[in-house]
Amino acid sequence: MDLSDQLKNLFPDHVSEPEEIEEVENELWMQADPLICKFEKRKGKPTTVIEGYTGADEDFKQLAKEIKVFLGVGGSFKDESIIIQGDYRDKIMTYLKDKGFKVKRVGG
Repeated sequence: MDLSDQLKNLFPDHVSEPEEIEEVENELWMQADPLICKFEKRKGKPTTVIEGYTGADEDFKQLAKEIKVFLGVGGSFKDESIIIQGDYRDKIMTYLKDKGFKVKRVGG
C-alpha cells in the first residue's frame, strides 16, 4: 500500500488535484573578470584547469558538471577550480564564450 492509498483511507472525501510544477532554469552568475583556462600536467597526465570564478561555489560546481557532460570526460571541482581530464582548452573556451563568459587562455 503506497502513501496515496493510505491517504485515501484516512481522508475519503478529499479530491487530489495535480500540482503545477514550474521548471526554473538555473542561471549562472556572469562576472566581469575573465575565467582563466590553463593546461597542466598532473602525475604525468594532461589536465585542463579553469579558475577565477567569483560567484557562488554551487554555480561553479554546476558549470563544472555542464562542462564534463558536454565533453564526455571526467573531472572534479577542487579548491575553487575545475579540473578536467585531458587537454580540452579550445573546446572549453568556445563553450564558455557561447554561454557568455569571458575566457583567458594561459600557457601555450
